[in-house]
Amino acid sequence: MMALNFRAGKHKKMLMERRKKCTVRLGDVSGTFPEGSVVWITAGQEGEPKEKLYTAYLDKVRVKTMGTLSTIDLENQNPDISTREALITDFEHIYNRRISPEDTVTVIYFTEVVAPL
Repeated sequence: MMALNFRAGKHKKMLMERRKKCTVRLGDVSGTFPEGSVVWITAGQEGEPKEKLYTAYLDKVRVKTMGTLSTIDLENQNPDISTREALITDFEHIYNRRISPEDTVTVIYFTEVVAPL
């Protein structure tokens, strides 16, 4: 089983509240996370134990540039970030490097897989 891991505590909180419905990852990771896959949504720092939050289905995987992210992409990535510029600033903090609107990103939309009643 593949895992889609989130390191930031703010993302874990949004995932637990089901407010985060997609993730934007730097680079083209569409080969690693193909559309239609089932993955574990996990939280934890690199090199530390991960906490499985839930299982999810990858509904849509799109490769874009940072500058072409839609408002819907931004809202589903992080409801607290409403502009591409704010997301670029957030990514520069996360990746500790300069990010430009021309940088390639992968937008991964996911939904929780629930057990039947």
